[in-house]
Amino acid sequence: MGAALVVHWGEQPLWLWPQRALYLPEQSALLVADAHFGKAQAFRQQGVPVPAGTTQRNLAVLDQLISACLPRTVVFLGDLLHARLSNQAPLWAQVGQWRSTHANIEMVLVRGNHDHHAGDPPASWGIQAVGEPWHLGPWALCHHPQEVSGAYALSGHLHPGVRLGRGVNSLRLPCFHFGARQAVLPAFGEFTGLHLVKPALGDQLFAVVQDTVCAVPGV
Repeated sequence: MGAALVVHWGEQPLWLWPQRALYLPEQSALLVADAHFGKAQAFRQQGVPVPAGTTQRNLAVLDQLISACLPRTVVFLGDLLHARLSNQAPLWAQVGQWRSTHANIEMVLVRGNHDHHAGDPPASWGIQAVGEPWHLGPWALCHHPQEVSGAYALSGHLHPGVRLGRGVNSLRLPCFHFGARQAVLPAFGEFTGLHLVKPALGDQLFAVVQDTVCAVPGV
């Protein structure tokens, strides 16, 4: 599944996973932004011919990350469900069964804009839904990028990406975007698209390239 790249904010280590997730070892917390469970299902219900099985693949990746990190807590940084159309019995059963295999792990959803439309996850999933920012150690866990007094903010929402190379030899890749006061995680889910970031002076970008995460030089 590829190895994590370890970076530091002050004395706090962060593991950046090529599966587009972040692990905080000091807090034993695995962070996932913008899972958008049920997005493909919602598209198909509207007549868009996208492949099935995306939620199952995303849950399998989460299984791998949980096995690698052994977290006490999994935090979804908003947009767990894509839309109210996604909130259907088959998805409830699928995610509910997956959740039951990790019953010993605390799970928290920091509500995002899609969650406000789709609604909180069913109580049977055992996922606590909270507003932003949600504080964990020195971190402020959010969905929308923002600066939080007295904390370093970790968020999602933007689906950050970076372009490497030029012309026909260029690639658009998901990335982790670290600024002075906040960082934005790449979107975890499929069919989420990319928003090319414009880093400020001093920012750091870490691109996801297949099974690795690497620093982007010259930012």
